[in-house]
Amino acid sequence: MSGTGPGFGVYVHWPFCRRICPYCDFNIHPESAINDDAWRDALLSELAHYAEELPGRTVTSLYFGGGTPSLMASATVEALINAVQSHWAVADDIEITLETNPTSSERARLQDFKRAGVNRLSVGVQSFDDAALTFLGRDHSAADALQTLEDANAAFDRVTFDLIYARPGQTLEDWQRELTKALQVTGGHVSLYQLTIESGTPFAREGIAVPDEDTTADMFEATQDILSAVGMPAYEISNHARSGEESRHNLTCWRGGDYLGIGPGAHGRLTIGGEFFGTHQIHNPTRWLHRTAENGHGTAKRRPLDAANRARELLMMGLRLVEGVDLKRFAAITGTDIAQIVDAGALDTLTRGGLVEHDATALRATADGRQRLNAVLSALLI
Repeated sequence: MSGTGPGFGVYVHWPFCRRICPYCDFNIHPESAINDDAWRDALLSELAHYAEELPGRTVTSLYFGGGTPSLMASATVEALINAVQSHWAVADDIEITLETNPTSSERARLQDFKRAGVNRLSVGVQSFDDAALTFLGRDHSAADALQTLEDANAAFDRVTFDLIYARPGQTLEDWQRELTKALQVTGGHVSLYQLTIESGTPFAREGIAVPDEDTTADMFEATQDILSAVGMPAYEISNHARSGEESRHNLTCWRGGDYLGIGPGAHGRLTIGGEFFGTHQIHNPTRWLHRTAENGHGTAKRRPLDAANRARELLMMGLRLVEGVDLKRFAAITGTDIAQIVDAGALDTLTRGGLVEHDATALRATADGRQRLNAVLSALLI
């Protein structure tokens, strides 16, 4: 990794999928007729617009997310990578991640993306069980996932994949078996998410129920034990990695670094002219495309974040990490002491209860605390 500082990341959002999964509440839209040239021009335009406001940066990560960015033309991916390298200096070990699904059509394009400059692949596996994949609305099979991971590991030095657990009817033993199977094809990184039922999704409308809290807690603890035993401990609530394989882009976000978000619905956190801003691009893809063609960018909101809000956000993001909140960096970024936003009595109670720990260098949530992070934050924040 390029040191332990936050870094500067660029995120590109591709809002289209061939199929919308019933659990997903991201800014995703069904794939339709897409003018590749128009989308490439718009993304390049928005990137250039912000590059003028952000001179002198060194990009440590570039992340293509979505949606399904592997549906992008590889020429668009390559053009954006080249543009980032022309607008800014880039770290020698820049991480360039692209998300893909394990379908045969996307698998056939892996070498195209490698030639374009992608050096890290994130595969949306979600499960190695065919019945579970059908339930989750995925359009690939377990065999597709295994073949994609085999091909990806042959083509890329760094590969990660996602799994979703705590599904309806899933037992602790089911999850342990599936996770053990996953370890046979795991490289240096894996993301393991508990299924949550988000309002407005088909699963919410259907009243889908996940396992009870005791079962999900057992699954979480088993996950920590199994992954730690093979040298892939958690470095964040849902993310596990071998040493040095952590997602540099996500660490930038969690450590409070600046990151630029382009594309429909993308968020950013940027220091411009000594002031810190939160940015949000226009959500609707058609409106974003039209506005970007007219104005060179599709920014919907750009609001300054004062020191108090900046501090609260940094604490909420930092406690997701096993390393916790670096107090020296916190003070440098926010200009305030963490004690000014933390309830001292709650901190003492949570420490004695084994949910947080702190010393002169950092404030951290324990494994138990990270599992209950919403409650911990609710108690801590003044």
